[in-house]
Order: sequence, then C-alpha cells, then structure tokens
Amino acid sequence: MRKQITLLLLLLIGFCASAQTIAVKGVVKDAKTGDPLPGVSILIKGTTVGTETDFDGLYSFAKVEEGATFVFNYLGYAAKEVVVNQQTLNVSLEESAEALDEIVVVGYGKQKRKDVTGSVSIVGEKTLEALKPIDATSALQGTTSGVAVNLSSGAPGAKVNILIRGVSSNTNNQPLTIVDGYEGDLNSINPNDIESITVLKDAQAAIYGIKGANGVVLVTTKRGKKNKQATVKYDTYAAFQQTTKKLDYLNATEYALVLNEAYAASGQTVPFSNISDLGVGTNWQDELFNDAMLVNHNISLSGGGENFRYFVSASRTEQDGIIAKEKSNFVRNNIKLNLGVDISEKLNFSLIANYYTSASEGFDASLLFNGLNYAPTFGVNEEDTNNFLGIEVVNPLSLLNNTFGENEGNGIEGNFKLEYKPIEGLNVVSRVGYKIYNEKQRSFTPIQNYGASKVYNKTQSSVYQYKTTSTRVLWETFATYQKTFSENHNTTFTLGTSVQNDLFDGIYTTGFDVPNNSYEFADISLTNSQSEQRSLNTGNGDIRLTSFFGRAQYDYKGKYLFSGLIRRDGASVFAEDQRVDNFWSVTTGWKISDENFLKDSKTINFLKLRASYGTLGNLVGDNLYRSLLDGEGEYVFNGSLVDGTAQGALSNPSATWETAEKLDIGLDMNLFDDKLTIVADYFEETRKDLLIENFPVSGLLGSGAAGGENPTVNAGTSKNTGGELAINYKAISKEDFSLNFGYNVTYVKNKVTDVLDDAIVEGGDFGIGNLPTSRMEVGQPIGYFFGLQTDGIFQTQAEVDAHPSQTGLGASVTSPGDIRYKDTNNDGVIDFDDRVNIGNPQADFYMGFNISAKYKNWDFTSYLYAELGKDMVRNFERFLPNVNKPAYYLDRWTGAGTSNSVPRLTNDATNNRLFSDFFVEDASFLRMQNIQIGYTFAPDLLEKVGLSKLRLYTSINNLFTLTDYTGYDPSINDGAIGAGIDSGNYPSARQFLLGLNVEF
Repeated sequence: MRKQITLLLLLLIGFCASAQTIAVKGVVKDAKTGDPLPGVSILIKGTTVGTETDFDGLYSFAKVEEGATFVFNYLGYAAKEVVVNQQTLNVSLEESAEALDEIVVVGYGKQKRKDVTGSVSIVGEKTLEALKPIDATSALQGTTSGVAVNLSSGAPGAKVNILIRGVSSNTNNQPLTIVDGYEGDLNSINPNDIESITVLKDAQAAIYGIKGANGVVLVTTKRGKKNKQATVKYDTYAAFQQTTKKLDYLNATEYALVLNEAYAASGQTVPFSNISDLGVGTNWQDELFNDAMLVNHNISLSGGGENFRYFVSASRTEQDGIIAKEKSNFVRNNIKLNLGVDISEKLNFSLIANYYTSASEGFDASLLFNGLNYAPTFGVNEEDTNNFLGIEVVNPLSLLNNTFGENEGNGIEGNFKLEYKPIEGLNVVSRVGYKIYNEKQRSFTPIQNYGASKVYNKTQSSVYQYKTTSTRVLWETFATYQKTFSENHNTTFTLGTSVQNDLFDGIYTTGFDVPNNSYEFADISLTNSQSEQRSLNTGNGDIRLTSFFGRAQYDYKGKYLFSGLIRRDGASVFAEDQRVDNFWSVTTGWKISDENFLKDSKTINFLKLRASYGTLGNLVGDNLYRSLLDGEGEYVFNGSLVDGTAQGALSNPSATWETAEKLDIGLDMNLFDDKLTIVADYFEETRKDLLIENFPVSGLLGSGAAGGENPTVNAGTSKNTGGELAINYKAISKEDFSLNFGYNVTYVKNKVTDVLDDAIVEGGDFGIGNLPTSRMEVGQPIGYFFGLQTDGIFQTQAEVDAHPSQTGLGASVTSPGDIRYKDTNNDGVIDFDDRVNIGNPQADFYMGFNISAKYKNWDFTSYLYAELGKDMVRNFERFLPNVNKPAYYLDRWTGAGTSNSVPRLTNDATNNRLFSDFFVEDASFLRMQNIQIGYTFAPDLLEKVGLSKLRLYTSINNLFTLTDYTGYDPSINDGAIGAGIDSGNYPSARQFLLGLNVEF
C-alpha cells in the first residue's frame, strides 16, 4: 500500500509540474528605434485569452502555463510568436513595409488594409516627399485611382479642386476633408507635416452622413514617439519657375498683312500702307511672363519621454508668379504642435494645433486676355488712345500698373482629445475640434484713362475692403468596443455623437475719391464719407449640425467580413420639418485566398472580393426656406427715383440636401509572392434632389417683381458609372537595388437622368452676344457644351446656295470662306435650334503612372498624369476687327480649296463667331508631373559631423505636357456647369527644384 501511495504522489507531482503556471510581464518595443509600442495585441496561441500593451508598451498575464506561445500582432509590424519560458519576457517587433501599406484610416477608427471592405486610396509620406506639393491636394493627382485634381488657376495660392469619381452635382462636388479628426482644409496644412492621406470613395463614407456624398479625404499628420531622443529635421528647397508654354500669335508683320486682307475683303481702306518696316513688333506674352522663384523651409522637432510625446514644426513657403511676379505672389507660414500626455495608465490627453498665415497679391483675370489681343504694332508704353482696337482692349502693362490688391489671412485649427480605456477592449474618445480663420482684403482702383470710351477707364478712384471671421467648433464623443467570441467571431462596435457649429461674420465696404489717387492712402476711412456711392454691407451665418452614429463590424475567422453603419443628421439650414435624415451603408468582404482551395496557392497570395452599398448626403443650400432681402429694387419717394432693397429669390420650405446612393464592387489581389498587387472596382452613384437655382415657376408667385428671382428647387437626378484599376509591381527587391512600377486608371461616365418638368439649366459665357455655352439636361452629362456643329468651310457660292439658309443665325449674308453649320434637326434651315452636344469638359479617363527605384544611396522617382476624353473652349480670342489673332489664321481660307478648317478674314458681319465646335478643342493630355533624383550620404560618414541623415536631391515638376490643346494649360478646370471655358487662364508653372533633407 505504501508503494502505491508513493507512486500516486509522484504521479500527482509530475502532473502539477507539467501544468505549472507563472505570472509573465514584459515590454514590447520597436526593434529599430527602441520605442515602446502601445496597443500591441498579445494572444495565447490556441486560446481566446489575450491582452494589449499599455501606453508604455507594458503588458502582463497573471497565470500562463510554461511552454505556452504568445502571438504578438501590431499594425505596421510583422507578427511574432514567442514561447513562454520566463517571468519577464521582453519582445521587439520588426517593421513590415507590406504591413505599413495596409494601415488604413477610416471614419472614427483604423483597419488593416486586408480587412477593409470599402474602396480606399492612400497617399503616403514618401509620395509627398517626392512631389513636394505647395498645396497637399496636388499630391493626389495621378497617385490615387478614382481621384482627379484640377487647378482653378496656375496663380500662386490658387484654389485646387478635387473630384472623387467625377462630377455628380450641378453645385458642389468638393469632398469633405478631415484632418486628425477635425474638419479642415488641405490648403492650410504644411505638406511636410502630413504622414498619410486616405480617400474614402464609396458608401463607407456614410459614417460622415450629410457631408459624405462627394467622398472623404482623411489626413493624418505626424506625431512624436515616446521614449525617443529628440530628433531635429530640416528640409528646404528652392525652385526656378517658368511657363511651360506661350501661345502662337501673329507678329507685327503677319498681323498687318492679315488686317489689310480683312479690310480689302470688306471694300475698306487698308490700315497699313507700309508693312516692310514693322518687323516682329512687341510680343506681349514675353512682356508679361517672367521667370520666378519658389523657396520653402521646414524644420521640425520630435521625440518623447516615458509618459509623453511631442512634435513641433515650423515652415515658410514663398512663391512668385510666372506672370508679373511683382503683382502675383504667395506666402504661407505654418507652426504645428502635436502633443500627447499619459495622465494615467488608462487615460491619455492630446493636443493638436496648426497656426497658419497667408498673404497673396494677384491681378485681374483679363490681363492675359488683353495681352493676347493687344496689337503687336504698339510699343510697350503705347496706349490705344484712338480706340483702333476697340473699347474693350487696353495695353496689358498699363492695366497691370494700375492693379493694386492684397489678401491676407490667418487662422488656427486643431483639436483637444481625451482617450480613456476603462476595461479591456473598450476605448472612449472625446474631442473638440476647432478652426478660426480671419481674412482681409484691400483692392485699389486709381483714376485711369486708356483712351476715349475704354471700358477700363476710371474717372474716380475707389478702394474696396473686407474683413471676415469664420469659426467652426466640432465636439465628438464616441466609444469603440472590440471583442472576440468563441475564438472565431471577431466584433467591433462604434457608437458616437457629434455636434458642430459654424459661425461667419463679415463686413464689406467701398469708398471713393482716395486721397492723392494713391494706394498708400487707399483706406475706407480716408475716402469721401459724403459720397452717395459709398457702400457698407455685412454678412453673417450660423449653421448647426447634430449627429448620432453607430457602426458594427464583424468577421468570422478573419475571412468573412461585414460592416453596417447608420448616421442620423440634423442641419439647421433647412426648414424644421426638413432638417433630419438617416444615412446608412452596408459593406461586406470575402477573403477567398483564406479558403482551403486557395490557401496553399503559390500564385495567388491574397484575394478578396468586397462590396458596399449605402446612402450619403451633400450639404448644399443655405436658408433656402427663407425669403431674404438681398434683391435690388427702385422706389419712388416724393417724386424721386430711389435705389433700395427688395425680396430676392422666392423661398422654398421644401428644400433639402442632395442624397447619393452608392454601389461599389471591388476585388483586391496579390500575386507572385506579393510582387504584383491589383485593385479593381466597379461603381455606380445616383445623385438625387439636385438643387437647381432660379427654377421656373408661375409668375403669379411674384418672382418677376423688381429684384425678384425664382426659387432654388430639388429638381434633378444624375447617375455616374465607372470603374477603377490600380496595379503595383515590385519588379526588383534586393538590398542594394529596388525597382517598382505603379499604374492606375479611372473611367467615369455621368448622365442626367431626370429634371423636373424637363427644365434645362444653362451657364457659361463665350464672347459677347452669344448664348450660354453649357447645359444640364436629361440624357446628357452635367455641364456639357451646347452649340452649333460645323461641317467645314464653304468653298464656292454654289455650295452656299445648295446648303440650307444660315440667315436664322443672325448674319444676312453667307459667303464662300464662311463656316458651314450642320442642319442637325433636318428642318431645312440653320438656326439656334440646331445646337447639339459639342463636347464635355470632364474627362472620361484619369490615369497615373509612377516609377520608383533605389540603387545603393541613390533614389529615383517619377510620376505621370493623364486625362483623356475631355474638351475645352478656346475663349481667349476677342472678335473685334483690329485685335491680334492666333497664328492658325495664317492657314485661313483665301479661295476655293485653300482651307476647310479656318474661315476667311473679313470685317463684314458673319456667323463665324458664334459658339460652335470650331472653338471646342480636344484637351486630353499626358503630363510628366514629377521626376526626382536624390542621394543619401552614408551613415558612418555622417556620424563624424553629428548628423543622422543627409540627402540632396533635384527635381522637376510639370516637366512637359503632351496635348493637342492650343491654350495654355489643359489641366485648369473649375466647377460643373460652365467648366472648361478658357478665357486666358493663368497656366501652372514648370519648376526646377534643388533640395536638402537633414536630420540630427
């Protein structure tokens, strides 16, 4: 019996020894920097037991069996498994380049790229460093599928427009921009401070409800790391700028010959009797364009201690314009602070602040227009005092000398955030975002005389000034809870609320009779206070939004993915019973590559099918339910006519925002050991309740009264369909040499599917006396060009006689050499009923292609961008007898068989100047957006001088543009209805950069 008891005790001791548990603790750090990593997921392999590291990278387990295996997972780092064999287990994780690419910032959270069920595009820090954009928005051009970026002008500081999956609205198509959680703008941020830009393109953006329909741009800025020594970075570059193009116009001799021919054809005395001495004359483009400089400085300090982290930066950008740089320039200053403090193990506080100032000078948009049309026979200081060129064209240099104006702005934006983790898996965030911006402008118009009756003449000096303040406060509180059930069921729940208030206040003044007719004295307080023309106006606004939102995310075994969300928004800008609505979306995904039939595939490393559908809003329209006294009226008091104020547009109590219904089906694929990645999407969007201004209603409602206008009505529907394809290929990945290629293409087709009462919306201008150029109507894209269709040039009188009469267009006589128009409706006459679709300002295809390479210490990048299937209107010609003309008139019709594309020259009245496809050109283009070469010095060499990094680089932006468009810049575009009309747009500059990156 004693032996049996002894044996039993030995067995029990052996069993207890084999099942011995120990308490384990440790710290998880970055293997490269030694920084602690907060939020690392640690799971005991084969169980559901796990924990996360705290703000200091610390973790602990009360009881763990010896010999168990810990699995460490952290976004941006390679997963690691460690066997438990001691009580203190410190672990270092290695950064994974592939995993870094998978980090995706989505609304109110982050996800691994492989788990994302929506359509997103990402621009990282490396791309921003390569492109060196002055405005961070420009970095999206050609680098992200589904996104088109166009300048409204090439002038320094000009607005940049973003289109995500094309034009859907006749009003506002700009996406919502969220910077570190607060609603901001890309043009106020220093691009050097940005870590990444994520674009939400589909129904996933419904988490932003009433503002998400045009897509969402999420910006994450840089921040410091805890327990890291202070690091100072200094980046600077200087650029030499020049125009990429000057238009081909007639020189003085050619101009005189052409004018003489036109006069002779009209039976008039020729204006130039002696042409031999004229030479080339004055090239007004050479007088206006100049070489200019661009300089940027940026310095930052980052690091952290045991319980805090910090990032501080300052930058300055100075850019002169390539046209009249003394009156065309831009300066921006930024100071950025990003601070995080651990108040306790569970509570963290962070502060983000971005203070910025801007100052710019500019000139009237007609400067280039006058430069192109002013005669080359005039000297640089010579005025057209006799109106030889007409009353609408003046010496551009004189116009520039009489241009005085400046714009200044300053603002501060950012947020305060508290983050609390009361229990495992639960994270509560409360933050207050803010943005305060002050702007002021002063422009002075002196007394000026360019000749008798010139429209630019001013007999009285004046000054215009305004000051505005806009304030935005956004408070949000939301909680996220993550929990795994029964090992395979992973869930994440988000619930939150948001309150936003936008305030605006402005004062606008105009004064006359500025002392000494001088810009120095151009201030409203010094003008004639008794002048009846003097004006004072104010503006104010108060917009309030209240929101509640929730999202549930679920996956089974990490391969069957689902997400559903809903947001309820209320907006004060509409009538009380029209203010609230619900927006929602459902997204789903299937990781096919995790299935057994593909799990061991050597070709397909990753394959995911995803889909999304939902509704989103576009918050356009303000106070449409109210009648405002913003019209102008005239009244009779005591027998005298007096200017006054009247009711403006009729109110519409039923007005509401636009609503978008979005569908996306996508496929993500990695092939050949992840060397080749492919992302493909098909998308549809139906945009409902488009707001149409001045919509026709019965005159009985009073809209025809003095100062009146028809109401704005939700009366239209449009549909966008298209597809995206993004391909990236890692051709070579060696220690000393790497080579990567990237290509993306987007196809978008827009069509208006419904307009109430089949009404037609018009806009856009061309020349003088022409009908509107652009339209919105059922069956056509928004903003398409509507005009006459040409059919060559009449060569003989017999052709004129055989063709339907064109007198319905205005000119009583049509002669050989005139433009022949098509009878599109086959009614036997040519009139304005024959106008048809003659072009679309929005491209069918957007493409980007990039190459990056590295060889030892050398690095190389290049980016190309293309837009195909777009048109632009050549509207920089002035149809007056004596103005200068484009050089294509050298190929004009001069007799039968001489030309079938350019009409004759004459001073007689003709129909040749009517808006037609003669003035619409294919504006498709391919642009070498950036090419850069850099060299990084070896670390062992830098250690001797106390530096950790030194890189020199040279770069060229906008190197060349391949296009058939004869205007300055085919990439300049703005708006929806009326877009693509080039009246002499300021072109974007070519920039030659030399830069330096230093770190110590």
